[in-house]
Amino acid sequence: MLTLYPYKNLGGANHGWLNARHHFSFAMYHNPARTGFGTLRVINDDIVRGGTGFDTHPHRDMEIITYVRKGAITHRDSQNNEGKTGAGDVQVMSAGSGVFHSEYNLEPEDTNLYQIWIEPNKKGVQPRWEAREFPKTPVENALTPLVSGRDEDVKNGALFIHQDAAIFGGRLKAGTVITHPIAYQAYILASEGTLEVEGQTMTRGDGAELTGADHVTIKALTDAEILVIDVPPRSQH
Repeated sequence: MLTLYPYKNLGGANHGWLNARHHFSFAMYHNPARTGFGTLRVINDDIVRGGTGFDTHPHRDMEIITYVRKGAITHRDSQNNEGKTGAGDVQVMSAGSGVFHSEYNLEPEDTNLYQIWIEPNKKGVQPRWEAREFPKTPVENALTPLVSGRDEDVKNGALFIHQDAAIFGGRLKAGTVITHPIAYQAYILASEGTLEVEGQTMTRGDGAELTGADHVTIKALTDAEILVIDVPPRSQH
């Protein structure tokens, strides 16, 4: 079953330097019916104004994934990691036993990104950070594994996380149809353009939950970009 969550109906807050939309309860936005999806805890659709960002703050025992859609974000943390992640690329931070980090948009333009939190299957791990550039050419037959705790995906270039979950993504030319396998249940994000997912239309910024299916059929109605987040239920966490 596919359940749509249109962008216009998402929670959120505009802090001036940050305009955030929340797919699940986060910070001052609390919706008791939307506290996560399996081990997926947070999806924030953030626009960070140029020259601003998130000051140094702590995290613990969470896999924190950033997918940059426009612009770039610069990461620094207490493990002496530092790096800039640009549009179409991904960074992962395993907070583990505890880490402090900051995220700044040092660019003159606004940065648009997804911040995704997935609960780990191991607590207290050594904190780590990693970033990777991914191909920007449109995909034709299969989505690209971006982030995963599964050996086969990591061998195919995905960034590692401590959870049997995976994030796949890709840009699609108009008319492209892809059938993507689902191991558990999937949260789908229409990052750009207009797509038909299981017969329902999704437009830029929309989210959708897919349950009770072993695959999802995606058709790009325009040039588009999509993310599919495949996560186990919390009972397997």
